[in-house]
Amino acid sequence: MENAKAMRDEELLSRLGDSVDKVSVGRVYDYLLGGVHNYAHDREFAEEQLKRFPDMRTSARANRDFLGRVVRYAMAEGVNQFVDIGSGLPTQGNVHEVADEVAPGKARVVYIDNEPIAHAHAQILLDRTADPARHFALDADFFDRERLWRRVLATGIDPSRPICLLMVALLHFMPAQTRPEEVLAFYRDVLPPGSLLVISHVAIAPDDPAMAAGEEVAAAYRDQSTNSVVNREIDEIKALFGDFELVDPGLVWLSQWRPTTPPRTDPTRTYSMAGVARKPSV
Repeated sequence: MENAKAMRDEELLSRLGDSVDKVSVGRVYDYLLGGVHNYAHDREFAEEQLKRFPDMRTSARANRDFLGRVVRYAMAEGVNQFVDIGSGLPTQGNVHEVADEVAPGKARVVYIDNEPIAHAHAQILLDRTADPARHFALDADFFDRERLWRRVLATGIDPSRPICLLMVALLHFMPAQTRPEEVLAFYRDVLPPGSLLVISHVAIAPDDPAMAAGEEVAAAYRDQSTNSVVNREIDEIKALFGDFELVDPGLVWLSQWRPTTPPRTDPTRTYSMAGVARKPSV
């Protein structure tokens, strides 16, 4: 059995083609978190950006901690269906692992990513550690809208019960010309009442001294990686929630969202805002 799994893993990774040769947003994030799913050029790129913007690692870790708290909050609220768009590479504290710590066997989780390597590693992780009846990995894109949602529902996600839609560290990789707010409106519309929309997003104020370094990092991502990085102001991020009702404490710095322990560093140094909003009842 183990040999068969190893062969399947090798076959999945062999299909990646030239995606392993480019700097990957997912692999850089994995490296910042201390993971092992990254290559030398990803590590070199990350280290160069850390010289420009040392708080990148602080932000990455705060973002992952936020994800864990959100999953626990959703489970406590009785929302046990999770759709994670732009899930990235599996690393510490995956959604299905956190959910099953809270209530073993109760959560259904769908991971979605359009990077071949992220999808391949997600399949490998789920094959080894997850329940194939409740946990799924889809190779799809945020911009697929109806096609993506049909595939989500095909996994057994129940559209009559609340869903936690995760867009964690995703939307800041989408330039304004791609109109992500219009696509997000589609997903808000298809969610059933009582659902939760979770967003975290890079946010550097125009007058912040860190803006110049942030722009250098954004340029490096644009020139060397598979994605660009877009900074949005707080009002722009808040607008992404549409008419959903932000739960306490609202849209805040990553480490300020329902912390279980006092933040270890100045919350503003996460340079990312985060919030959870609930779809109103009809």
